[in-house]
Amino acid sequence: PGTQFLRNDGDPVPDSVLTNADGKPGLKAEYGEYRGGRPGPGAAATPPFATRNETNIKLTETNLPSQAAGKTSFGVQWSGFLTPPDSGDYLIGLRAQGFARLSVDGKQVATAGRSNGIDSRVGRVHLENGQKVALNVNYSSNDGHPHVQLIWTKVSNVPSPEAITAAKNADVVIAVVGITSSLEGEEMPVSEPGFLGGDRTSIDLPQPEEDLVEGLAATGKPLAVVLVNGSALAVNWINEHANAVLEAWYPGEEGGVALADILFGVQNPEGKLPDSFAKRWEENPTFNSYYPQDKTPTSQPQIHYTEGVFLGYRYFDSPSVDKANVQPRFPFGFGLSYTTFAFSGLHLSRTTMHADDPLMVTLTVRNTGKVAGAEVAQVYVGENNPALPRPAYELKAFLKVRMQPGESRTLSLPLNRRSFAYWSEQDHNWKVDPGVFTIYAGDSSASLPLHAEVTLQ
Repeated sequence: PGTQFLRNDGDPVPDSVLTNADGKPGLKAEYGEYRGGRPGPGAAATPPFATRNETNIKLTETNLPSQAAGKTSFGVQWSGFLTPPDSGDYLIGLRAQGFARLSVDGKQVATAGRSNGIDSRVGRVHLENGQKVALNVNYSSNDGHPHVQLIWTKVSNVPSPEAITAAKNADVVIAVVGITSSLEGEEMPVSEPGFLGGDRTSIDLPQPEEDLVEGLAATGKPLAVVLVNGSALAVNWINEHANAVLEAWYPGEEGGVALADILFGVQNPEGKLPDSFAKRWEENPTFNSYYPQDKTPTSQPQIHYTEGVFLGYRYFDSPSVDKANVQPRFPFGFGLSYTTFAFSGLHLSRTTMHADDPLMVTLTVRNTGKVAGAEVAQVYVGENNPALPRPAYELKAFLKVRMQPGESRTLSLPLNRRSFAYWSEQDHNWKVDPGVFTIYAGDSSASLPLHAEVTLQ
């Protein structure tokens, strides 16, 4: 693993730190009938058919109260207090089969469990030596095989010595880092810095992951970084120090096989970015609306959005952006290959036209490298002197082509009325203005070596 970050496990919480409302060792446990519906952490056991004091939360089929023995479905609620022996940040949670929810001082910290098999989940809390905090755990089981245990571990996000030693003894280091869907998504309890309720408050790679990569790079071994993420990450240090970066997104259950094929050269990478990766969160166009207007990052953004930070190329090419100082780390449409390609011979089927006339864009792509590969030819359209504010150019056509080393292909990409249109707020429809447009072609929004003009009458 390399780091403790995002590991959902821990050691059993010792009996000695748990007390009930009377100050005696243990926790109050209330057992009740499960009331139907989908089993979940909110399935409270009310009214209880059994109440007892338990030394800890470590329930199995063997230590049920007699009233629950033989029941297929039931719920339990544990309540009491935890008094830590040391101050610091802790990861505390549950290991459960069934469904369980843990709250600390009234704040939901972790939700764990599944209907088939045991699941572990932890959340981050700060605890002070000798200061007790209220614990509440709701648990429901409907399969006749109850299992739930209270777990914790102290936070230690320094790179593990085992990972650094492994890197020193390796020929090449492949570091798989990033974030997961347990951090970004619909409303969820998240206690890690840079995340709030399933939303992201930073686009930086989480600091424990950054520290791990820097520690691995310090060994001097060749370093390939695989990014796993659902939305853009700022990877400035990695871009300067890693030998290669492979964007994996969330690749699914066969992702490991696919990534191995790419890393070991069985498959040539041919993907292109569907958004731009900014260097800093402050350079993102949503920054002023996401944070308070004084641009001060806080733990309470004004606007939440759960789909991540997606950013196209249009913002970075806006006239209002200081292009000398604000450029994306990786632009829209960008993606490298194990081979190289060259673009040439841009030709337009007409240079003067009406909006409804078809326009064919022809260009040549050549594989100039030593291995077979695929390139995505991208065609953008921009109006030279628009009457209304418009992006400098917009992607209007693209085509992927696979070629052997030295092979050339002539591609034809069609444009139509919508290729030149913009949405009119006044007319509530797509509109095309007459004028001069530039047609650009290349391999990304930031690499468009070919261009030609067409006039719309």
